[in-house]
Amino acid sequence: MDTEAQHTERDSSAAPRPGPAEESRSARFPALHGRLEGPWRKAGALFALCVVFLLLLSHFVVQPFLIPSGSMEPTLNVGDRVLVNKLAYSFGDTPRRGDVVVFDGRGSFVRETDGGNPVGHAVRSLGAALGLTEPAETDYVKRVVGVGGDHVVCCDRRGRIQVNGTAVDEPYLHPGDSPSQVPFDIVVPAGTLWVLGDHRSRSSDSRDHLGDPGGGMVPVDRVIGRADLIGWPLGRWTSVGGSDAFAAVRDPGGGHG
Repeated sequence: MDTEAQHTERDSSAAPRPGPAEESRSARFPALHGRLEGPWRKAGALFALCVVFLLLLSHFVVQPFLIPSGSMEPTLNVGDRVLVNKLAYSFGDTPRRGDVVVFDGRGSFVRETDGGNPVGHAVRSLGAALGLTEPAETDYVKRVVGVGGDHVVCCDRRGRIQVNGTAVDEPYLHPGDSPSQVPFDIVVPAGTLWVLGDHRSRSSDSRDHLGDPGGGMVPVDRVIGRADLIGWPLGRWTSVGGSDAFAAVRDPGGGHG
């Protein structure tokens, strides 16, 4: 009796055989099957980790912001991608006069609305967070002209805006623009900002919401961050910074801001 042959038969019959579907897939796509098990899986995992890292960085530290309009020309042009510093006001500091800030205009510039389609909102938010698409229609970029307690008036006899009685020369204004064609005389409530675009004749800003609830004031807690740097295109790579135009302005209490 050939016991060795019997053992061989039993061993081969006991081994699990791949199912028909698996055999078919492997036979038809042997190269693809191998790649998914090897370098393609690693590349996909690495790509996913990179996206997660960029999203975390964008959410907590610095976010690219695509400029969608000419309201801040010549400081910021349409298509510029600015890097928004989300930590600028995270440790007790607050926006200062002259800062260029990005903020959520819901409740001040636009009405509060529901989230709409959650899937579409998530896709748009992902693209905006990576600086690939335009920001949400409720996000704005403007320059801070008045902070809480400031008395801001337009305009003096020379057409300049006055803050707490001090006339301000604004070198960042678009050539040919006046500080404002709309007269105003407001006191900025505590915890809010009065913001204007640098291209005053093409900017929808705090002046356009004087008659709305809130009077065009932007709550400080709606500020997303400070625009610090133009990161793209490379030919416009430069610091945005603030402005020393307000250096002589005194705070309502008498000190300099």
